[in-house]
Amino acid sequence: MPKSKRSKVVHLTQVNKKTREHKERLFENIRECVPQYQHCFVFAVDNMRNTYLKDVRQELSDSRLFFGKTKLMARALGHGPEDSYADNIYKLTPYLRGTVGLLFSNRSPTQLLPYLESLAGEKVDFARAGAVAPRDFVIPPGTVYATGGEVPAEHDVPLGHTLEPELRRLGMPVRMVKGRVVLEEGLEGAGKDEGYVVCRQGDVLDSRQTRLLKLFSVCLSEFKIKVVAYWSAATSEVTPVDPEAMDGVEDEGSD
Repeated sequence: MPKSKRSKVVHLTQVNKKTREHKERLFENIRECVPQYQHCFVFAVDNMRNTYLKDVRQELSDSRLFFGKTKLMARALGHGPEDSYADNIYKLTPYLRGTVGLLFSNRSPTQLLPYLESLAGEKVDFARAGAVAPRDFVIPPGTVYATGGEVPAEHDVPLGHTLEPELRRLGMPVRMVKGRVVLEEGLEGAGKDEGYVVCRQGDVLDSRQTRLLKLFSVCLSEFKIKVVAYWSAATSEVTPVDPEAMDGVEDEGSD
């Protein structure tokens, strides 16, 4: 008996693997941009968010941004004087490691750098597991408020009682008292004076901590773009800007 078409399973999350043709097209697109633009910037991204990067692409619609395998981008620029696609552009390749991309633009560095720096602090989001906490977040004892003490109680509202089971599941020592969620002093995990420590500055956050941060609407991830170095066609020179932007990143594996 033939299989019913109705029983066919379609995986909506399935994506096509990038083919060799896709990689070669990226290679050719990068090389096509070299003679068309006056500057090539290597930039690093902190707390990558595609939505925010899309906004940057729209703002820089007169420029071209590329993300891909760093070894592929390095091959497009060249590894040395003998295969450099333009004079000295190969000197950018040492900066191509970690979460970095290439930005080709005719805007001068004095125009572009201030714009990218201005993004810091404007675009924040909830932290993901593996991110490093930039500051402490401690929930004070007593009635638990919606922001977990981020704003004064008189400007806040008590946390909804329906979230009490979720907080307990995440390890917070809370209970219901007269219809309100209360974090009591003296309970395990709740300091007598301090309260419940969700995270400390420098902690590598796990999924439990990031869930708690999201429940209290605390955004600790800041989307940033930092220019590491740039090449200028007029001078054929590479200018370092912020090499420390790559500190702590790991090199990619082989293509």
